[in-house]
Amino acid sequence: MKSQNKYRKFQLQQKNIEALEKENTRFKRVYSEYENMSDELWNLENKEGEPIPDDFINAMVMQTSYLEEEIEDWLIQFNQNKTEIKS
Repeated sequence: MKSQNKYRKFQLQQKNIEALEKENTRFKRVYSEYENMSDELWNLENKEGEPIPDDFINAMVMQTSYLEEEIEDWLIQFNQNKTEIKS
């Protein structure tokens, strides 16, 4: 049995992500790219058979982490805006 995809770190904020996707097309595009890359990275790391070069995996990890940072920034801003509206 395979372990959980470690690249899916935003599962607990799914409602906020869905709201952001509806109001911001750039966020939707970035998050979609992040999902695709994290799935592909997960598949490559857990693939049986021919090994994948480390530099390729490392480049994908780096790109995925850049996307994660951008998504985190959006979520922080979104959560701050929600808090300001409630006040």
